[in-house]
Amino acid sequence: MVKGLCILGSTGSIGQNTLRVVRSLPERFRIVSLAAGKNLDVLTEQVREFRPQIVSVATRDLVEPLRARLGPQSSAKIVAEAAGTVEAATHPDVHFVVSAAHGVTGVRATYEAIRSGKHIGLANKETLVVAGELVTRAARERGIELLPIDSEHSALHQCLRAGGRAEVRRLILTASGGPFRLTPLAEMAQVTPERALQHPIWRMGSRITIDSATMMNKGLEIIEAHWLFGLPSARIDVLIHPESVVHSMIEFLDGTVMAQLSVADMRLPIQYALTYPERVELHGDGLNLNLAAAGALHFDPPEQERFPCLELARFALDGGGALPCVLNAADEVAVEAFLGGKLPYLGIPRVIEGVLAKTPRAGFTCLDDFLASDAEARRRAREVVAAMSSSPSGT
Repeated sequence: MVKGLCILGSTGSIGQNTLRVVRSLPERFRIVSLAAGKNLDVLTEQVREFRPQIVSVATRDLVEPLRARLGPQSSAKIVAEAAGTVEAATHPDVHFVVSAAHGVTGVRATYEAIRSGKHIGLANKETLVVAGELVTRAARERGIELLPIDSEHSALHQCLRAGGRAEVRRLILTASGGPFRLTPLAEMAQVTPERALQHPIWRMGSRITIDSATMMNKGLEIIEAHWLFGLPSARIDVLIHPESVVHSMIEFLDGTVMAQLSVADMRLPIQYALTYPERVELHGDGLNLNLAAAGALHFDPPEQERFPCLELARFALDGGGALPCVLNAADEVAVEAFLGGKLPYLGIPRVIEGVLAKTPRAGFTCLDDFLASDAEARRRAREVVAAMSSSPSGT
């Protein structure tokens, strides 16, 4: 059976890599729907090539410009905003949704796709960080498996095929360490956005690149791993592995450690999720790992003083309720302020810590509760940024 796909975030790096995989396996997949933001140049070419039935854009004022670009020969239905993204994700002909859209829109569309019985390839961190309890409960109730597309969680999923979850002692997430793993701590206060955006391995969007520098991305991945694999934060470790060859590991009860190794190319975890439980040949140059050329592999524990965001994420996960959602929202605001020159690099964890300290512990029962908490956390984070910006010392 040809699998009908929806791609949320089709013009981003994950979305474009997903379409590269689809292009190489036309006998297995067809694109039913695409959801994107405001990049009409890329989206137009995608629609022309893959001929989806429905296309969603970020705002209503983009509908007619896209329709004009596509011309009368296109029969695609064009929708917009959050409702349009949900419509794309829940289309009756969609079997599998690649969730790579950032922000609240991606969370709601993914949640509604699960409720409508779609299988999910999960690439956006917000879905599980913001509403992990709600999303995983809905997936269990519908018999839906959430297949991770992040390279680290995909690695853990693959390693788990060697043993049951009850046999796991701990999960070990690997991290490149970003651009500042060896930078003297005394120099960290002078870090500029330009330096922080120079990731040594991956080419990603600006927020995730800064999150890699602060290792907040790994903190968010701890939260994701908790919801995906059911282990507490105390049994989810992080090791810095600058070569980025080992994407993650699992230690079993008998001391055996299973690791997943591959080149750093997102097409591998994307295709793994799309074709699961099968493995099929992946076509493309530079996709085979040459261990002899890789040389020595190194592993080190992260320094807490250098990467305080890791402990903030553990604090949020252990506290539960609104805290993981607030952590993510405050981080996004702080990163945006740093990139805009309104906040020093070391101010990022201080903003997050300040917002977490003002957040009451509260349980949630529906997605709107989580989204309201997200909005409130962003408001508080902007207040903290403004207060720090007006302070002579920046603190």
